[in-house]
Amino acid sequence: MAEKEIGVVTDFFAKVNAAAIKLTSPLKVGDKIKIKTGTQELEITITSMQINRAPVKAAKKGDEVGILTPEPVHKGNKVFKA
Repeated sequence: MAEKEIGVVTDFFAKVNAAAIKLTSPLKVGDKIKIKTGTQELEITITSMQINRAPVKAAKKGDEVGILTPEPVHKGNKVFKA
């Protein structure tokens, strides 16, 4: 099955290990995503996300969400549904 690109990292906040992702497809808590960071892939299960610092269970195309990441990611990294 081909991976579906669902967004791109627009910012990373090192102090809290959180990434801002601009979505091109819907995303919800419980979904698994992959962030491609050059040669590596970071697989994350969404346990929580925020829009404008407010917790949300789901986000739609066009939203910019914040998620926690176990490792640093970079602006421009592509995000895929795993």
